[in-house]
Amino acid sequence: MAASPSAPPATARLTRVVAASLVGTTIEWYDYFLYGSAAALVFGKVFFPGSDPLTGTLLSFLTYAIGFAARPLGAMVFGHFGDRIGRKKLLVVSLMMMGGSSVLIGCVPGYHTIGVAAPVLLTVLRLVQGFALGGEWGGAVLLVSEHGDTRRRGFWASWPQGGAPAGNLLAVGVLSLLTGVLSPSSFEAWGWRVSFLASSVLVGIGLWVRLSVDESPVFKEALAKAEARKEKEGAERLPLVSVVRRHWRDIVVAMGARIAENISYYILTAFILAYCVDHLKLDEQTALNAVLIGSAVQFCLIPLFGAASDRLGRKPVYLFGAVGVGAWAWAFFALADTRSFPVLAVAVTVGLFFHSAMYAPQAAFFSELFATRMRYSGASIGAQLSSVVAGAPAPLIATALLGAYGSARPIALYVSVAAVVTVIAVIAARETRGRDLTAIGEDDGGRSPAGAAPAGERTASAG
Repeated sequence: MAASPSAPPATARLTRVVAASLVGTTIEWYDYFLYGSAAALVFGKVFFPGSDPLTGTLLSFLTYAIGFAARPLGAMVFGHFGDRIGRKKLLVVSLMMMGGSSVLIGCVPGYHTIGVAAPVLLTVLRLVQGFALGGEWGGAVLLVSEHGDTRRRGFWASWPQGGAPAGNLLAVGVLSLLTGVLSPSSFEAWGWRVSFLASSVLVGIGLWVRLSVDESPVFKEALAKAEARKEKEGAERLPLVSVVRRHWRDIVVAMGARIAENISYYILTAFILAYCVDHLKLDEQTALNAVLIGSAVQFCLIPLFGAASDRLGRKPVYLFGAVGVGAWAWAFFALADTRSFPVLAVAVTVGLFFHSAMYAPQAAFFSELFATRMRYSGASIGAQLSSVVAGAPAPLIATALLGAYGSARPIALYVSVAAVVTVIAVIAARETRGRDLTAIGEDDGGRSPAGAAPAGERTASAG
């Protein structure tokens, strides 16, 4: 029998699990964000050369957004098998899919070489990326959440979240280096491909680290219980069916909580590149370096906000971030419009400060909403469904609003409305800090004993 998750885990084992999750998510987010940055800087010229700059950027962001459509499907498929056979195996598969598609993107010829087949191939590979990422996030944060202890779960589970700014930092850093040492024509012709091809090396490192960790003890315990029930009661329901029946309110909460977090992040890190280059007429290096600084600071902030959620609760920290990013959106674009690099760097960094307050506690918060045998499905589906309506169209909507009004004020309003939605969702949720992951929903695979309260109503006291 596995040790209680409330007991302090062996530090060496937990550190190894955290490192494996952080390295893996960093590599996957590197691949994913690399596409977004390249879409803002070069894909419009390489794959949609017949369009004006703004339209070309809009079309490249469209292929960027299409990848989000595959994320819920990836969440369902990876969630199903992750809840059935374990978290670790699925994380290895997701890493290989993401890395392979990124390497192939670096090999796709441009429009001038193979015509319309170029953007078609780009879109197909983007769909593979989205499918892989849809399964990556849930597995990575759950592996840490289920290895860690109740008292410090927010801190430990926040480390895989650091993979997002670390991956973005790596992606933007590589592109910034390439744009700094290559001429614009060389970067457009072949330089951007180097950053995608480098993914092959990173994936090798990620697989080596990820294969070294053990399966979650909480999952092993739940699987043993499920096997014992299976002998007495027959096959259990599919995880997807169980989570929709038992946790539909929690799925809605997770979706609403991600609206402002998702929209603000892609405005702050992806759209801002196009805004600076196409609208403000700044050079690529200036925009990339501002995001680079902001991402470096965010990587340091995430574990701090994760630890804060262990002391203050998930909801207060999350609400602080949502309210802050909704208000900061107005100052963000006003500061960017000064065309001053130091001011722009501050604008991005402060925006990511508020984003971190939402993103850091998210891993523990979502993990604590769902029972173990449906946790991978529930956390992944709730997170990825919102990405379709929030993160996917965010750069598209922002670009369209800028083109229609010639001003960033409608974009700031867009972010503020998203913040209101997230505030409502988080207020409607119950505080989850201190929950024992083995007790949520009695881990009964969707068969609650008569009279048992829903999972959302059984909250353990904080440790």
